[in-house]
Amino acid sequence: MTDRRIVIAGAHGFIGRYLVDRFRRDGDSVTTIGRRGADVSWGDPEAIAGALDGADVLINLAGKSVNCRYTEKNKATIFSSRLLTTAELGVAVQAVQHPPAVWMNASTATIYRHADDHPQTDESGESGSGFSVNVAAAWEREFFAHPRDGVRQIALRMAIVLGDGSALTPLLMLARFGFGGPQLGGKTRGGRQRFSWVHIDDVYRAIRFLESEASIEGPVNVTSPNPVDNRELMSTVRRVLGIRFGLPLFEWMLELGAFAIRTETELLLKSRWVVPSRLLAAGFRFEHPGLEEALRDITGHPANESGG
Repeated sequence: MTDRRIVIAGAHGFIGRYLVDRFRRDGDSVTTIGRRGADVSWGDPEAIAGALDGADVLINLAGKSVNCRYTEKNKATIFSSRLLTTAELGVAVQAVQHPPAVWMNASTATIYRHADDHPQTDESGESGSGFSVNVAAAWEREFFAHPRDGVRQIALRMAIVLGDGSALTPLLMLARFGFGGPQLGGKTRGGRQRFSWVHIDDVYRAIRFLESEASIEGPVNVTSPNPVDNRELMSTVRRVLGIRFGLPLFEWMLELGAFAIRTETELLLKSRWVVPSRLLAAGFRFEHPGLEEALRDITGHPANESGG
């Protein structure tokens, strides 16, 4: 499938930039919607409708990053940046003569509860509580509030996406500065909180796969089939970097560090145990199913150069 028309909203972020580049390298025509440096701007309904009319696929990634302090102002922006843009796309999808056959909207695996007892699947995952869960649930409600005959809607419940410049960056930095041990605290003790992740290349491949699987719609977990716990995560990071030892970080230390870099400890302490049951059942094969191989691919540290 080449020479298709792909529309990507929110394309200036880490995932969006990667997808734009990959689709274009594969021969597709890509139109971007965003606030800066995009082909079409938010708040221009005629231009948005023009971009969507006759497009093959719409992918919406728009929304302020949750990697910030949860001040009241930031929380309001996190909500509005997701709901208003999704609604704007929904109005256009319902209005144009030839809407895209597939509309994929970003969501998050954080919609599930803190889970350290068993994995959360697409079919039986249990919703959690708290700010991040409320954001995810509201985002999906807005998305599915704009149905259109002939438009298949898929909510991409992505785990933490790993790639060059992703959430992996601070973990690598911690290990290099000697703090590559587990992050201790939260509801799950001993650094055993689960870490669900996915290589950004598999995000792209999953999107391609879902486009071709006409029977799949609704929420889909986009995450490696092999989640790890925090201890294994950090030991793998150290092994890839060739670092033999790392000091643990306790919750009070994480609170101080999170405040300093303007983020929240939830990103490290919530136990995200999510598996991609629908993708696996449909026959999708992950190119990077294992964490160590994925990290070596991203960092460029082959196994024979590891000191650990």
